[in-house]
Amino acid sequence: MAVSHAAVGSRSNRAVLLTVTCLGQFMVLLDNTIVGAALPDMQHRLNTQLTGLQWIVNAYVLLVAMLLLSGGIFADRFGRKRVYLIGVAVFTAASVLCSLAPTVGWLLAGRVLQGIGAAAMSPASLALLAAAHPVPQERIKAIGLWAGFSGIGLAAGPVAGGVLTEAFGWPAIFLVNLPIGVVLLVAGLRSLEEARNPNSPAIDIPGTVLSVLGVGALTYGLIEGGARGWTSPVILGSFAAAVILLAAFAAVEARCSAPMLPLRLFRQRLFTVSNTAMIVVGFALMGSSFFFSQFFVYVQGSSILRAGLQTLPASFAMVIVSPYAGRLAARYGFRIVVTTGLALAGLGLLVLGMVHADTGYGNVWWRLGLVGIGFALTLSPLTGAAIQAVSPQEGGLASGISSTTRQIGAVLGVAVLGAVVRGRQSGGATFETGLNSAFLTAGIVTSAAAVFTGLWLARSRSADGSAAPQRSDGAQAVTTSDEASANSPNRSKITR
Repeated sequence: MAVSHAAVGSRSNRAVLLTVTCLGQFMVLLDNTIVGAALPDMQHRLNTQLTGLQWIVNAYVLLVAMLLLSGGIFADRFGRKRVYLIGVAVFTAASVLCSLAPTVGWLLAGRVLQGIGAAAMSPASLALLAAAHPVPQERIKAIGLWAGFSGIGLAAGPVAGGVLTEAFGWPAIFLVNLPIGVVLLVAGLRSLEEARNPNSPAIDIPGTVLSVLGVGALTYGLIEGGARGWTSPVILGSFAAAVILLAAFAAVEARCSAPMLPLRLFRQRLFTVSNTAMIVVGFALMGSSFFFSQFFVYVQGSSILRAGLQTLPASFAMVIVSPYAGRLAARYGFRIVVTTGLALAGLGLLVLGMVHADTGYGNVWWRLGLVGIGFALTLSPLTGAAIQAVSPQEGGLASGISSTTRQIGAVLGVAVLGAVVRGRQSGGATFETGLNSAFLTAGIVTSAAAVFTGLWLARSRSADGSAAPQRSDGAQAVTTSDEASANSPNRSKITR
């Protein structure tokens, strides 16, 4: 059967687009985990303390968390190609700035810019991918590859960070983005086609600004409280400002005709419970993984490269198990799978809180694996549960909110668990004891969330008032985030 040149060209263009968008997402997710392996070297060379390391991580995660939803709307409104390439340019330039940073302050400025670039790249890349694959089945396969690259980026981070830091020092973990960014810009300018959604909602600038400032003020108080004193005027002022700003954000969103975060969605119990659980997942996963490399380097005396390799069981477990989580939820229901995942992750964190300097790695790796398996079982089903609770037209928005709540949890996890470690150290405890307390805290919070979801993540009614769809075996059907993207005409979304 003859194939036209146009059809071949179309397939070729889509292959290039798939490569460009997936590689961009890979770079965004790589920077989530590659920094963790370099934290010990950063602490030594930049002469900073735990507070500085927390800001190095959170400066990036905070901006990504607060700008994800706005990034998708910007892409739809002003052009997905344009926003994607601007995001790549900002992210790449910021990476170079990070690599050249002589002080923590300069590094933080670079990390903030990286977060802004990432918040533009991720939703724009997914929107480009969805627009180029109008056939639902092809779109689902393409987005599956996009999500797969996300998992590879997360898994590759610790090893790549360990290798680059050991060989060249911490600046190398940012310089690796330079050739990737240049390739993406050249290929994107030549191969990507512009697309926009003329029916996209108006940009909620007040809501975006208030959310960034409110969560930023809360994060500042949590991170700096241990160093400055929890009752110092600056810390109390930051908490007061956070309350006022977040209250103003809620008021603005309630009155806005096109809010970035429609508060009415939280009237659905399934939506509220799934997003609450997602905050816990981000809190415990990111907060605990922040300390993985530091445990192996500072407590057990590993090299930076070896520490990166030693953290792999958690990442590999997530990559291997994640593709099956949605299928399990479709067969057995959200509640069983999510509750089981949170219980396993909580157990893994609790037993991690019992490791010591003389604990052999053979008695450590399985604990990390248990954490990875547990959280892998929660991420996709929780996103599916959030999507299930809303109308099909709002599926993309629900998925984006789910990713945003996970990122907010990550910001709080790094801040709160860091405060736990500092608090124990200020009381005379060792760093090892502080880490044990942090892991135990994360385990207790995660285990409590398992009980919470077991009781409340039950079958709900969808946004239009009809019962949530059921499978023939009685379990709730899962609408994947891929399907939500296909169904959502106005919103871009982010998946992990």
